[in-house]
Amino acid sequence: MACGFRRSIASQLSRVLDLPPENLIKSISAVPISRKEEVADFQLSVDSLLENNNDHSRPDIQIQAMRLAEKLKCDTVVSEISTGQGTVNFKINRELLTKTVLQQVIEDGSKYGLKSELFSGLPKKRIVVEFSSPNVAKKFHVGHLRSTIIGNFIANLKEALGHQVTRINYLGDWGMQFGLLGTGFQLFGYEEKLQSSPLQHLFEVYVQVNKEAADDKNVAKSAHEFFQRLELGDMQALALWQKFRDLSIDEYMRIYQRLGVHFDEYSGESFYREKSQEVLKLLDSKGLLQKTLKGTAVVDLSGNGDPSSVCTVMRSDGTSLYATRDLAAAIDRMEKYNFDKMIYVTDKGQKKHFQQVFQILQIMGYDWAERCQHVPFGVVQGMKTRRGDVTFLEDVLNEIRLRMLQNMASIKTTKELENPEETAEQVGLAALIIQDFRGFLLSDYQFSWDRVFQSRGDTGVFLQYTHARLHSLEETFGCGYLNDFNTACLQEPQSVSILQHLLRFDEVLYRSSQDLQPRHIVSYLLTLSHLAAVAHRTLHVRNSPPEVAGARLHLFRAVRSVLANGMKLLGITP
Repeated sequence: MACGFRRSIASQLSRVLDLPPENLIKSISAVPISRKEEVADFQLSVDSLLENNNDHSRPDIQIQAMRLAEKLKCDTVVSEISTGQGTVNFKINRELLTKTVLQQVIEDGSKYGLKSELFSGLPKKRIVVEFSSPNVAKKFHVGHLRSTIIGNFIANLKEALGHQVTRINYLGDWGMQFGLLGTGFQLFGYEEKLQSSPLQHLFEVYVQVNKEAADDKNVAKSAHEFFQRLELGDMQALALWQKFRDLSIDEYMRIYQRLGVHFDEYSGESFYREKSQEVLKLLDSKGLLQKTLKGTAVVDLSGNGDPSSVCTVMRSDGTSLYATRDLAAAIDRMEKYNFDKMIYVTDKGQKKHFQQVFQILQIMGYDWAERCQHVPFGVVQGMKTRRGDVTFLEDVLNEIRLRMLQNMASIKTTKELENPEETAEQVGLAALIIQDFRGFLLSDYQFSWDRVFQSRGDTGVFLQYTHARLHSLEETFGCGYLNDFNTACLQEPQSVSILQHLLRFDEVLYRSSQDLQPRHIVSYLLTLSHLAAVAHRTLHVRNSPPEVAGARLHLFRAVRSVLANGMKLLGITP
């Protein structure tokens, strides 16, 4: 494993530099695969050692690197030491590299890369991740897809690193839209339609009542009254609301099952309707609540009456708002989970909202507010299905499955499958996730049906095909070869490139754990798949001498294992 080699290099450096090895570990990085066949495996950036010096007194970095390299010696681990642009480069003994990496991948299994030095001393934390959070009584829109898969990735990664993670789906199940929906259902709703296709029917009712409310003040007024009845706990209004909520959650759970996503807790804004009144009292008692001429209540975040930094926390009729309920939810979760970190995954349009919520918590005296983090993401454009403009997630999933089945049927090498529908769904989902995760989360991107389904190039389909191909190699040749292998049989450039790439997996996981961006892992897995494709074409297993065939199978099995680990973190079923 990279960390064993890193530690070995660090301990030699520590003797020369008179620094503890721990301080050097993160300055030693595995060298990314380049087109050159003979390249060092690790490098030390001399710059990173001199960070304490200011620029003026810095000696020439290149001279520093050369002086340092002269003091170091090759040993049983390091076979060559050289210098690059401000770096000292280390090449690992080839046979040791082969044996150590492959053994480590097989031994560590799903923990490969996570047991690295880079994560040592990492305190285990209690982490709450709030994600997905669709609005009850509305069909699951593709807008919620990004929150769902990004939140799932973050939760998977934190769990893999040993943290205790609570996944919360905080439903939009309260607010003025329920006044409209309650009134709309009394006017245009049908019980049979509600039972047979709940979200479709509620969507139609919602569209219709919005039109009516725009033209007829009485409809708007009765919607307002219905929401007030809800806030006051009217039994009849609450029963109708509860029915909408239960039917919605049943339908969402079906979609989450298809996405392979689960939650530890379904909570909602409704749960905090009473607690938000307590928040208002608390704000008032601290002298933070100000009444406006319109009768609303606000918190001034600037401290000097700047109107642009005022957050409204109560309507003129005394009912709560989104911000008030979020404050109540944060306080409640701290009491319940005593978290070390709480992460909210929503689109970048809510950036200001969360800034204000965290700021109010801070001025209320909750110092844990700084443990709250908003992970914003950009919007997806162009994800339209053949059915029309409003794109519901279920339509997208169905379309993906259908197109994938057509693709599979047209490819001659597709095997007879026991369950082609399920395979099409898994491959299609991988395509969707990889397309989404390739760039920065904050970037908007243009969705392209054609690009999603390419089986070559940097797509999720390519990852799944690579995994399937490597899996069938193992099935074809059995696993009897896994007891021992001859490292001398894996010294071709293609093998060495794969081994060098496997070395870097822990660094990639470390980078993703630092900035919560899945793109590092995506890029790593795509490169691994390309390297595997080249090796698969050139390093044949069939008709090779048994010793060579065994060693190559070992190599391919290690690739498949790491590929599967990375895909699972991203939320893909290999």
